[in-house]
Amino acid sequence: MCLSTIYRGSVEQDNLLMKNVRMISCRDGKIVLTDLMERELSIKGELDMADLVNGVAVIRETNRQGGDGQ
Repeated sequence: MCLSTIYRGSVEQDNLLMKNVRMISCRDGKIVLTDLMERELSIKGELDMADLVNGVAVIRETNRQGGDGQ
C-alpha cells in the first residue's frame, strides 16, 4: 500500500495538509484528499508535484479565501 503526505506550496512541515493520504481525486474544481480513516479534505487548487516513490505531493492553492482577499 502506498500512502502520501500532502503539502501546500512546498515540502515544509509548516505547510503540511494531510498525512496517510490514500487517494487524490478531482471533484467540482477542487482537489479532494482522502486518508486511511476516510477523512476528506477539499482544496481549491492544482497539483504542483507528486513524487510517488517518496510518497509526497504538493498542491498549489488557487483563490484561497480569507482576510483581505489576497
